[in-house]
Amino acid sequence: MENSPAPSGDDKCDEAKIQKDRVVTEEEWLQKWQTKNIGFHNEERHPLLRKYLDLLLSGRSGLKIFFPLCGKTIEMKWLADLGHHVTGVEISESALKEFFTDQNLSFTEETIPEIPGAKLFKSTSGNISLYCCSIYDLTSTVTGKFDGVWDRGSLVAVNPSERKRYAQLILSLMNKRCCCLLITCAYDPNKHKGPPFYVPDSEVKSLYGKYCDIKCLEKIDSLSNRPKKWGLDYFWEVLYMLTLK
Repeated sequence: MENSPAPSGDDKCDEAKIQKDRVVTEEEWLQKWQTKNIGFHNEERHPLLRKYLDLLLSGRSGLKIFFPLCGKTIEMKWLADLGHHVTGVEISESALKEFFTDQNLSFTEETIPEIPGAKLFKSTSGNISLYCCSIYDLTSTVTGKFDGVWDRGSLVAVNPSERKRYAQLILSLMNKRCCCLLITCAYDPNKHKGPPFYVPDSEVKSLYGKYCDIKCLEKIDSLSNRPKKWGLDYFWEVLYMLTLK
């Protein structure tokens, strides 16, 4: 890796515990979308996905690719246009409808018998399926298993107390050849309560190491105006590749 954070105790367990009781409710996430407080949404394709897309695809075509807590991320249309089948999940119905509107895609809406109250929005082309429900309501019975996972802002968004449950869900949705590209955040958790939450390298290994080979691919300096407003003086995005053992 070309860059590394300045010495600041990023991987110390005591720092990781600072945010362990922090809880963001579904209502708070819905409010963020209603008030357009969505600084976490990127209007450009993520540079790390562009750079490492070949690792995710591994020469394969027509893959099933999962976007957890997808919001209206633009990479979903990009990968669908490349011939892949994209599935996302998001609690905010407005976010999913905005995705189709922003990307000029027509879509259908249907209920999901296995998940009471949930909705499924599908592009009329059939290669984008977005579930509107809690991510924890999804199972491989509903969605099938996936060949690839792009986790840019999902693990860092779930409440720290729910990370193990989240990781187990992701693992249950991965098929044997699945590659997961996971991005975590490294910053001083004394200065920002999250989300996005600070996830140390040790926790990635704790959550996934028993089941996956883990490779840290790159760290990039992402100290933009948004983390600066939180009072941070450094903010790194750390990219991992997870493959089932």
